[in-house]
This record gives sequence, structure tokens and C-alpha cells, in this order.
Amino acid sequence: MRARVNKVLSALMVGLMLTAGAPAWSQGQPQDQAPATKTLRYAFLIAETGFDPAQITDLYSRTVASGIFEAPLQFEYLARPFRMKPATAAEMPEISPDFKTFTFKIKPGIYFSDDPAFKGRKRELVAADYIYALKRHYDPQWKSGNLYILESAKILGLSELRKELMAAKKPFDYDREVEGLKLIDRYTFQIRLGEPTPRFLYNFADGSFTGAVAREVVEMYGDKIMAHPVGTGAWRLADWRRSSRIVLEKNPNYRDEFYDEQVPDDAPAAIKAQVAQLKGRKLPMLDRVEISIIEEAQPRWLSFLNKQGDMLDQLPAEFATIAIPNNRLAPNLAKQGIQMVRYPRADVSVSYFGMENPVVGGYTPDKVALRRAISLAIDLDKEIRILRRGQAIPGQSVISPGAWGYEPGFKSEMSDYDLERARALLDTFGYVDKDGDGWRDLPDGSPLLLTYHTQPDQVSRQSNELWRKNMDAIKIKIEFKTAKWPENLKSSRAGKLMMWGVGWSAGAPDGDTFLALGYGPNKGQANHARFDLPAFNGLYEKQRALPDGPERLQAMTDAKKLMVAYMPYKVHAHRTFTDMAHPWVKGYQRNIFMRDFWRFVDIDTAAQPKQQ
Repeated sequence: MRARVNKVLSALMVGLMLTAGAPAWSQGQPQDQAPATKTLRYAFLIAETGFDPAQITDLYSRTVASGIFEAPLQFEYLARPFRMKPATAAEMPEISPDFKTFTFKIKPGIYFSDDPAFKGRKRELVAADYIYALKRHYDPQWKSGNLYILESAKILGLSELRKELMAAKKPFDYDREVEGLKLIDRYTFQIRLGEPTPRFLYNFADGSFTGAVAREVVEMYGDKIMAHPVGTGAWRLADWRRSSRIVLEKNPNYRDEFYDEQVPDDAPAAIKAQVAQLKGRKLPMLDRVEISIIEEAQPRWLSFLNKQGDMLDQLPAEFATIAIPNNRLAPNLAKQGIQMVRYPRADVSVSYFGMENPVVGGYTPDKVALRRAISLAIDLDKEIRILRRGQAIPGQSVISPGAWGYEPGFKSEMSDYDLERARALLDTFGYVDKDGDGWRDLPDGSPLLLTYHTQPDQVSRQSNELWRKNMDAIKIKIEFKTAKWPENLKSSRAGKLMMWGVGWSAGAPDGDTFLALGYGPNKGQANHARFDLPAFNGLYEKQRALPDGPERLQAMTDAKKLMVAYMPYKVHAHRTFTDMAHPWVKGYQRNIFMRDFWRFVDIDTAAQPKQQ
């Protein structure tokens, strides 16, 4: 694991193009001038859905929520290999030897940001807030997309309480005590699980999932809570124009936290110099974060080049050849002092088949053959060269590099491009042209028509064109239905889509989150394909309970092979990303398991162009 993480670090560090020995940026203003407001401006490429930890699952909503809400733990920003440290916790939790009991102690004196729900009083964070936040995922009212994670760990009594109240058609009872969640004292709570879960702790380094929520805030805003996030984090929501603009401002109640990040010994000198200049600074160093939603690649890229944005989150792949030829920063950008960070995210890009759909779903040999034939007709080499501009590697399984369980030498049919084999499978199982119109039909003679759901952006349109050409090659008719990403997400979770292409990113350095895509009880949550195979479910449960080691790795490998054989997901690629920042942005790095990087970034306001 350490060797793999060191490779990730090396790739990231090599890509960072900073100028060593640059002068220190301005630390203050003349005494007769007020300090300039430090604002970081950048753009998301996909719209958010809201900011309630009990309801959100998409990356962009979770990125914002991670800055507002705090889990007990956090990943260290610069540490490699990746490791956790306390956030609101007073110390690392006490874990029982059997990995079934976790005891958290919270620091006293941490406060939520001010809100009318508190009626003018300062509201201290207490252990009961974490218990309440966890229970909210079990409340059917919120339709938590992350409930599967907690239910898989079998927190004692909570699933039973949920089922009991749903059967009785009663509201969720937050005051009912359960064996698995115990309030020990004002600042201490304990979680007890029904089975060993060695990596359960990772969930408590994600504020967008297990972040503390104040009950009185939820009760005040009710169904509008997605627009009223109130947490203990460094930021609070100042303005939100749905699918257009998100503004965060510094939380005045944020406790005294100071920059104390440690860079690895093998980090470049330029990075060490920047970190040294930030040491001891009070966090956050910025005053505001302004996020625009720019879905099309070209305007997002031009916004950065025109200095309307201070950084670029994910260089659009179509501009890779001009911005990073041969994966090196272009000379014209380097002359401007632009910084580049390249990194492989623990991520997978997939297209799924709705396993309950009458056309592409099912477990009979003919349905498996159809999905495998479609997979074999996908030209991944062309997709990576043309659509992704070389910024990806073919996927052999759902588990990505950077996650425990990824095997660099693992090779499967998932990446094969073989039109002859695809046609042979279709012919053998009766998918032939029965009515003479030139297109294959279903074995019963009815039309075979694939419906692929997509988004109204240029990259999606290019992807659709590749899909059409690939299906034309094996004479399968395909149509595309376009909707905004949040709309597709909602329909997908309800099991209404035949096929859809999505990305999945890990929140922790472990492959379990990728195998969760195929676990039957996760239908409508992580498992968008609604795959439900008893043999796979058993392997998933086995690996989840085992400590890291050869036995767990074998169970994960066997599970991966079943996903290849039944093909509920066509795994396309694992992507490499490039972020860029203008020279006045200081301290930017990429920790793929920490979304709220804004705390650790500073702006040289003297060098930053004035906003119009």
C-alpha cells in the first residue's frame, strides 16, 4: 500500500510547476488601509443539488458541505501516505480489538455558525449532535443515499428501528435509544456494530456524510434544509443561486486552528518553501470562496485564462494537448507563473445497465451475452485518445488505482475491444435482424433499442457520438435522452434509467466503496445498476469484515471477476486530472480524500487582478 501511495505522491509532485525561491506574498496592508478581502474564485463543471449531509451524494454538493460541516476526524492535507487526525475529536477514537465498538470524545468549546434557529445564543457542539446526524440517515423522510454504508456496518438497533416505524407508518423517533448509539456524556458518544468493520473509521473523516448537525436547525427549516446548512466548519453559506453560483464566507465562530501541515521529505523544495511561509497562520486564510457553475468546457477554460477564476478544478480533457502537451505545462502558461497539479483520483468512469430493465437487465445467459457484447464493442482506446485526450487508463475492474484492493497486474475482458466476438455472442443468443430493417432485434422478434441517458454538455455529446458509432458497428440501435445531471441522478436512484454514464470517486483509500456499486442491498444508493447476485453479495460481505491482507484481497478479486462476468457496469477508465492555479494562489495542493482544501489556501491580493 505504501509503495502505491508513494507512486501517487510522486506523480502529483512531479506535475507541480512552481518557481523556487519566489518572493513571499504580501502578508498585510499599510496601517492606514483596511485589509483586502481574500476571495478564491473557481468553477464547478456540474451543478450541485443542495447541502444537507443526510440527502446529498454528488461530488459537488459534498465538496461544499465538507467546508460547512465537520466530522470528528479529517485527513491530513499534505501527508503521504494518507492518514487521519482529529478534527472536532479531542483525540483519535478508542477502537475495540474486534472492530465492533468505536468511542469518540469531542473537544469542548466548538460552536456552530450563528443561525436564527439558535435564537441569539451561541450553540456549542456536543456528542448528541453526532448521534442525531447519524440517525437522520435512517429517517425515511430524507431518503439518504449513504444509508447503505451505515446499514452495511450494522449499527445495532438502528435498522430495526427504521423498519419498525416504517411498517407502522410512524415518523422516525429520534429520542428512542438504540444499543448501537450511546451518549456517554456531554462530549462522548459510542457506536457499536453488529459485525467487525475494520475500516468503519474512514466514514468519520467526511463532514459531508457524518458531519455534526444541530437538531433545532433541521426542525426549523424542515424540507428546506438543503438550502440552510449550518455547521461548525470554517465556512458558512453566504449566497446560493441554484445551479449558478455558490458563495461561502468565513465562519466567525470557527475555533482557533493554525496551519501546521507537514510535507513529505521527498517533496520539491518549492513546495516546502510555500508551506514554510504558511506555518502558524490562522485558518482559514481566505475570507470568501465564490463558486460558479460552468458546465461547458470552453467557457470554463477561458474563464481561467482570462483571470476571472483564480484556479481551474479539472482541466477539460479537450484542452490537454494545448495546455499540457506531453503532460508538461505549456511554455506560455509557465511564463505566466501558472501552477499545475496532476494527480490520479481514486475514481472510475462507468456506464451502467439497469439490471431490472426488461431490455438490458437480467441474469439469464441471453441477457448476460447482450451486455458483454455491448461492452466488447466499446473502443476504449479511441475513447481515451479522442474523448479523454489520453488523460486516463483503461479500466479492468471497478476498483481504481490509489485504493486498497487495486491490482496493477489484473487483466480482464472489461477492457477488450473485439467486434467479432461481440457479433458472435449476439448471433448465438438470437439477437439478429428478424424484420430485415438492418438492425438487430430481441430474440422474441421485438425491436432492440438501447436508451442511454446523458447531459446537455459538449463532452457528453462527443461521448454519445462514440457510443453511436460503436453500436452501429454491431447493428444495435441506440437513442439518447438528455437531462440535467441532478435530474438524471434522481431518476437513476429511483431505478428509472436503462443506461447512464457516471463517475464514482472514493472518499477513503479503500476499494470497498467501488465494490459497493454491485452490492444488492445498496440498490438505489451506490448501486445504480441495481445488481443483486447472491454470490457477489457474499464475497462483498466477507471482504468487508476482514482486515487488510491476502484473504481479503482474494475475496475482492473474486468479486471483481463476477462483476466482469455479469457486466452490470461497463467500466471505461480511471482518469488522471490536472488542476491549475494562477501565481497569486498560495498553498494549493490536491488531497483526493479531502474536498475542503480552501482552509489551506491563501491569496496574494496585491497580485490578484481586481474584480470588475
